[in-house]
Amino acid sequence: MGRGKTGIAIALVTGAVLAATSACNGGGSPSAASSPSGSGSSAASATPKPSPTTTKPAPPPMLLETITPMTGTTVGVAMPISVLFTNAVATSARASIEQHLKITTSVPVTGAWHWFSDTRVDFRPQGYWKAGTKVSLDAALTNVSNGHGRVGVHDYHHAFTVGDDDEVTVSVPGHTMRVTKNGKLVKTMPIDAGSPDWPSWDGTMAVIDKQPKVRMTSCSVGISCDKKSPNYYDLTLPWDVHLTNSGTYIHYSTGDPQPGHSYGSHGCVHLSLADAKWFYNWARQGDPVTITGSPRGKAPGNNGYADYNLSWPQWLQTSGAGQITTTVGA
Repeated sequence: MGRGKTGIAIALVTGAVLAATSACNGGGSPSAASSPSGSGSSAASATPKPSPTTTKPAPPPMLLETITPMTGTTVGVAMPISVLFTNAVATSARASIEQHLKITTSVPVTGAWHWFSDTRVDFRPQGYWKAGTKVSLDAALTNVSNGHGRVGVHDYHHAFTVGDDDEVTVSVPGHTMRVTKNGKLVKTMPIDAGSPDWPSWDGTMAVIDKQPKVRMTSCSVGISCDKKSPNYYDLTLPWDVHLTNSGTYIHYSTGDPQPGHSYGSHGCVHLSLADAKWFYNWARQGDPVTITGSPRGKAPGNNGYADYNLSWPQWLQTSGAGQITTTVGA
């Protein structure tokens, strides 16, 4: 089951302060002139009028909607850095923008930026982040152009830490979900995934967020708004770990209380109530969840944080500056 797109990051509100200066020209003081007869006569010189000045208006500001992940957080190994712009960035400005998005890490990281659209650019390593890596982003965007007449008016700093290498693999035909920590198996759980008519997404999706309860409706994700339809649902369900903007979750469903033997959802992954609560407490933003054996195909990279569904050559195709190695710092 699913629902519509949710917010995933803290919004950054920016503004521009425009300052103009003016100058005044002082008038001449009276001067004494000698007459041919030697008698003094006083004449006042004319005061010149100030020259008109024209102040060129400042260009409109280049604004950011969000930078994810939030500063100070600990995230999973598949979490990208995602920057959303309020207005479109020109293709010609991509390389310059990327060069002003400086990434510093505690260990060298080979990665690249990828433009999913003219307003969203993500950075990811070629592979997953190494567990324990400290990462900072310094977005030095002041006076940087977006190529469409807008200019940055702020710099931004975000810093976060990569946690343990916690990974999840889901086998749709095997009806199982395995959780590992730093390469060691922690738990195997029975699951039900999407049906052949309503299959789950395949591929790797990093956890977007999680909520203890979510109202899920078939109408909100375009399945059915007809209450008489067998595919109609309107349920509030617990222990929800969010995987895609299109509405994929790992959670408990009252309609499928004992998963592990059949197809039980419209695309979500169902766990038992106890397992769903355990996984909810375990999962963090950026943990990779890889689903296999579903006929739907891989989730698009920008459907949440499915960045690793793109191969490395595909990832580099829309990069302005290409592959880089991060600066190493404390």
